[in-house]
Amino acid sequence: ALRNVLAHKGRLLMTALAVMLGTAFVAGTMVFSDTFGKAMRDSNSKSYSDVSVQVVDHSAGSRASAKQKSENGNASLTDATVQQLAALPGTANARGVVSGFTGVADRSGNLIGQFWAAKGANYAPGTDGKDPRYPMAEGQGPKNGKEVALDRKTADKGGYKIGDTVRVAVNGPVVEAKLTGVFTTDDPVVNSGGTLTLFDRATAQQLLLEPGRYSGIVLTAKPGTTEDALLAQAQPKVPSGQQFDVETGAKLKADEQEMITKSTDAMRTMLLVFAAISLFVGIFIIANTFTMLVAQRTKELALLRAIGASRKQVTRSVLIEALVIGAFSALAGLLAGIGIGAGMQSLMGSLNENMPHGTLVIKPLTIAVTLVVGVLVTVLSALLPAVRAARIAPVAAMSSGDQPTSQKSLLVRNTIGSVLAGGGLAMIGYGASTGNDNGRLPVGFGALLALIGVFVLLPLLSRPVVALIGPLLRKLGGTPGKLAQQNAVRNPRRTAATAAALTIGLTLVSGLTVIGASVSTTIDKAVTSSMKADYVVSGANGMSLSEQVPAEIAKAPGVAASSPVTAAYWEFDDTHVSITGVNADAFDQLSAVKLTSGSTAALGQGKVLVDQDLATKLKVTEGSTVTVAYSDQSTGRLTIGGVYEKGGMLGPVLLANSEVAKHEAKPSIVDVLVKGKDGATGALKQSLKDATGANPVIEVKSKQEIRDDFSQTITFALNMMYGLLAMSVLVAILGVINTMAMSVFERKREIGMLRAIGLDRRGIKRMVRLESVVISLFGAGIGLLLGCFIAWAINGTLKSSLAGLTTVLPFGQLALFLALAGVVGLVAAIWPARRASKLDILESIKTD
Repeated sequence: ALRNVLAHKGRLLMTALAVMLGTAFVAGTMVFSDTFGKAMRDSNSKSYSDVSVQVVDHSAGSRASAKQKSENGNASLTDATVQQLAALPGTANARGVVSGFTGVADRSGNLIGQFWAAKGANYAPGTDGKDPRYPMAEGQGPKNGKEVALDRKTADKGGYKIGDTVRVAVNGPVVEAKLTGVFTTDDPVVNSGGTLTLFDRATAQQLLLEPGRYSGIVLTAKPGTTEDALLAQAQPKVPSGQQFDVETGAKLKADEQEMITKSTDAMRTMLLVFAAISLFVGIFIIANTFTMLVAQRTKELALLRAIGASRKQVTRSVLIEALVIGAFSALAGLLAGIGIGAGMQSLMGSLNENMPHGTLVIKPLTIAVTLVVGVLVTVLSALLPAVRAARIAPVAAMSSGDQPTSQKSLLVRNTIGSVLAGGGLAMIGYGASTGNDNGRLPVGFGALLALIGVFVLLPLLSRPVVALIGPLLRKLGGTPGKLAQQNAVRNPRRTAATAAALTIGLTLVSGLTVIGASVSTTIDKAVTSSMKADYVVSGANGMSLSEQVPAEIAKAPGVAASSPVTAAYWEFDDTHVSITGVNADAFDQLSAVKLTSGSTAALGQGKVLVDQDLATKLKVTEGSTVTVAYSDQSTGRLTIGGVYEKGGMLGPVLLANSEVAKHEAKPSIVDVLVKGKDGATGALKQSLKDATGANPVIEVKSKQEIRDDFSQTITFALNMMYGLLAMSVLVAILGVINTMAMSVFERKREIGMLRAIGLDRRGIKRMVRLESVVISLFGAGIGLLLGCFIAWAINGTLKSSLAGLTTVLPFGQLALFLALAGVVGLVAAIWPARRASKLDILESIKTD
């Protein structure tokens, strides 16, 4: 076994590389996730160092959802609550906390940092005039509404110094304040690149919540009082309501550590899935390599049997070869993976300098998993070829040729493949027909069965598919083209094993592409069909807008009509529904719905419009009435003024803002729709920006810009998936190179004869290249068809979540994938073709 490994180093090189790449992906993923997770936990370890007990109101702030605000009523944390908790026997100190979204503009008016990491809070000085949470490096804390303090990193990014005027914004008008202090902090938001702005208590409440209200209260225990004891004292004093959480500092820290662990585990799982795909592709290469090696060593193995070697010894010798290759490759993969992990950490640091970093973490589990996976995958892949090697009869040693033995019938294989593929396709069809989440499990399981079934059937499919392109090959390549076609179907099992690697990659790539194109097109139609407005004004990161914003926009020059879009959450006949509020007088100018009954004029009469799904669920039609339980605890009845088709961006229920305001003291303002006198113009967009005070946290977007944002999000997700699948495609390319190179060695006598009867070197090269291209296109074509079918089925299960979803085939991209597969085949054949053309004629055709 060891001699054979050394004797066939070149032929085993691609196999070793495939195993190495797969195990490197595994090791790199584990090293990176362990390193990143530890760095995150270390960075957040000081978050609750001064917290014994914390009370949080989840319904506080502009970022709270309409559902939270509607369900939780008027209960809140106030100064009275702080005083009650401060008076507890175990409390040493009680501090009211105000927290919410606050953006800081740089000197050019652009937001510093990201929307999701822009935070504002209150400065709460003690008797000494200092807040221990935020030690001032320069200046002092804010004392009134005209003063703010910034963290050191934000001040440096914005180029601000003590005494400068800083522009900050929440969800309404821009606030200009004097910078009185620059502080340092261990806040994880700041450490990860976010911004933190401090206001005095009254200003923070006015801007982030409402006067006299807190988003949380932090208690510090007296010496001798445990956190659990203080928790027991505090719970009865907290207002009742689902929005309030009361936890100890130790529990909060443990929960945060667990959340970080879960997020890093989820990231690791996702990456390991793609690593598993690469290893799965590698299985075909390994099995193909050992099958060809066994076939090429028929005489050698037969001689071993003739001089007394048992079947077990022959099997063990092949498996030991696989073990050696697997162990060597896994070790190399481990070393490469450690490098990949370090490289990923450096890449993250270069993309975001504020990402937490630490020393590289290489756990014993990472080493063990990488080595075991590499060895197991290699040995198990070589098991079937090893069993076949043991079945070689000693009489085969008397053969004068070194060609592989004749192939057995594919009848059993084709029968099994047909059953698996048929069953899988039937399950996929059933799952797609459900049109909801219940179909996802049948589609997933069916896709797995269908994929396996297609793999099993690939030898059967290879002959007719390759025969279809035979005329084209003969036209393009002449005699070498005809020979390439015959070579591609000569050994269907080998062709199938080589093509299967590309089939996996193209199935996933094409499936993702079709789903992405379908979702993107559906969202584009939804925006186009329901939006007549020229611009949408919205808060960054999904936050609600201040009630002052719609009024300012309505007065802006060039505005013909505008309407705030509000959100509430009520009960219709005991069914929770989200309500979208609009101005009845401007609705037809700004939005469009496809009515199946009724009229949009009903909005002005205090009636509601509902979509078809909700109408069916509630069993109502135009003119019906529904009992409504409002968020202010009152009840009433509303009349259905019309029913419209589901779809668009307006939600299941439409009601006039004047009606929403009767039961919502401060409804959440999601967007403001604007129609211009002259349409969507640059002047109107600038006018709207000016109306918001050039607020860096308020966005003004046209219909096309909204489409582009959705498209960019989907494109980014697809590109990330393509990048993760690149490793499996690279392994597939190695498989094509490996098969063609070994095939050249196996057919050296045949190639020598072709050269002897007049086929020149260019003809030999063309033959090998075309054969490689044919195999690649065959695998890619099957993958494209299967990927499109699975994508269609997955889209069927998403229809309940995304109304109007239809399957869209991006023919241009799919054709590009097929063309790239052809290029892959061409590139993969460069070395084998060159090697075939240089074979010595006499050396090749001689017999032993």
